[in-house]
Amino acid sequence: MSQPKASIEDVQNRIVRKFNLLEDWTERYKYIIKLGSKLPQLDSSKKIEHNIVKGCQSQVWLHAEFSEGKIIFEADSDAAITKGLVALMVHLYSHQTPSAILATEPTFIAEIGMNEHLSPTRANGLASMVKQMKIYALAFSS
Repeated sequence: MSQPKASIEDVQNRIVRKFNLLEDWTERYKYIIKLGSKLPQLDSSKKIEHNIVKGCQSQVWLHAEFSEGKIIFEADSDAAITKGLVALMVHLYSHQTPSAILATEPTFIAEIGMNEHLSPTRANGLASMVKQMKIYALAFSS
């Protein structure tokens, strides 16, 4: 039997601990890019207009499926750092219930100081990813 998925709070705590181990933002950006490179390839059939996250400077595709009461997110991007950011968000919210996603903000972003190290366009894109994930959660909760 598979282990239950950690809570969103547990995932956030792990993200914060990992980022705190990295010496500076150069190392943190390398880690973000590495996370993006490990994101499973999104099937081309899911790289459609409907799955494009609006508000991102780079192209970001976000696909969601509802299975056994949980949302499974898949994503991709055409830019390395953006792909890493969406990988973080997929890691945070995938395999969680709609109510947990709606009730939990991604506080790790402020805790690790990411909001001060992203360009305004990347910060807007990240906010758009979170918003889209919450829209899916809202749709699947009804």
